[in-house]
Amino acid sequence: MNKIYIIAEAGVNHNGSLKTAKELINKAAFAGADAVKFQTFRADTIVSIHAPKADYQKKLTGLNESQYQMLKKLELSYDNHLELKKHCQKMKIDFLSSAFDIDGVKFLKRLKLKFIKVPSGEITNLPYLEAVGGLNGKVLLSTGMSELVEIADAVEVLVKNGTKRSNITLLQCNTDYPAPFEDANLRVLNTLAQRFKLPVGYSDHTVGIEASIAAAALGATVIEKHFTLDRAMPGPDHKASIEPAELKLLVKSVRNIEAALGSGIKKPTKSELRNIKAARKSIVAAVPVMKNELFTEQNIAVKRPGTGISPMLWHKILGKRANKNFGKDELITL
Repeated sequence: MNKIYIIAEAGVNHNGSLKTAKELINKAAFAGADAVKFQTFRADTIVSIHAPKADYQKKLTGLNESQYQMLKKLELSYDNHLELKKHCQKMKIDFLSSAFDIDGVKFLKRLKLKFIKVPSGEITNLPYLEAVGGLNGKVLLSTGMSELVEIADAVEVLVKNGTKRSNITLLQCNTDYPAPFEDANLRVLNTLAQRFKLPVGYSDHTVGIEASIAAAALGATVIEKHFTLDRAMPGPDHKASIEPAELKLLVKSVRNIEAALGSGIKKPTKSELRNIKAARKSIVAAVPVMKNELFTEQNIAVKRPGTGISPMLWHKILGKRANKNFGKDELITL
């Protein structure tokens, strides 16, 4: 990738409303994100009616409904997906989605998305990984809750079933909402890059944008961040999301970091070249020096500008004779 790919994770923050989903797309496009991502699932196929909510879901949505009931209200129909993709095309932003079951994977294949995103919870779902691998596309593999051996197994399944290894990007992630900063473990980006020799990125569930910016500086090629129209909205993920103004700031900050990282080649930059003469120094006369007088440490000095003989030649100048008269602070020439 030529630049860091920034994904505005709308997720289920549409609360089941197509209108809200479209507004999330608008805000993501205005903020400058490369993509806006939703979630493709059917509550009937991904969770049993007896499954309890996660602790953060209980805290944010209460105990009066099951996880199944909560997710049922947050589904997007396949027709909704088609309409949202069309709206993304209008707004000139990539449409992405995470599939949580094999039917969803098959549906997303029809949409010809730039990436298929494997959520952290599916990294040990063998039949699901086989289906994703069979798409032979680009994969974002989120690694929340996993160990290196589980990541290795998932990568092997994807490759074995048709995905080119070079098309896999591993996303460091902590699967809590919001994730504590002390659990973000951004140094894992380097661990993943060294261990798997694959591109790495960061799916950020922490509060604010600092961790995403740090991940960009550490070499993330993809940054994914949950966002919402308003953190006060009801739902499981709003509290751990950033709002549109913060998303715009995140994009700007990541682009600045991206530019600041540079090429890794150490040489004077274009902005520095015009300052070299003014900032560096030359050998000058410390006092008036007469023609044929020997240059000594008492009659020469080092001062700006750097348009004359470099001070690195100091010892070669000492003991030589002046070829003319020099006034105080005049650049020494030979």
